[in-house]
Amino acid sequence: MKKSEIYFSIALDDKSIPEAISWRATDAGEKIHFAKAINISLWDRDEAGTMKIDLWTKDMPVDEMKYFYIDTIGAMAQSIATATSDDVMAQKMRALCQELTKHVEQEQKDNKGNA
Repeated sequence: MKKSEIYFSIALDDKSIPEAISWRATDAGEKIHFAKAINISLWDRDEAGTMKIDLWTKDMPVDEMKYFYIDTIGAMAQSIATATSDDVMAQKMRALCQELTKHVEQEQKDNKGNA
């Protein structure tokens, strides 16, 4: 059986706030990649529930955080369509992404007008 591993490294400041996030995967070579945020969800088979890890660096702007979550929902929509063929659920998730994108864009427009 082939085995693949993913490693995350989180550098914390003196208040345990992430300053840097890096990762590498055995299938992607030895290169270390850097990220501003990670969102990991696992379905625990013993508890039959979701376990989550959400981390972001203190230098990640709020608007990027919002787009990160919109992109995450969009990726989940594609995953649910592929894994279950539930196109209704996938389309509702995509519609939510469109609505949230419009919201963030309007927020940015409003903030530019107030600056």
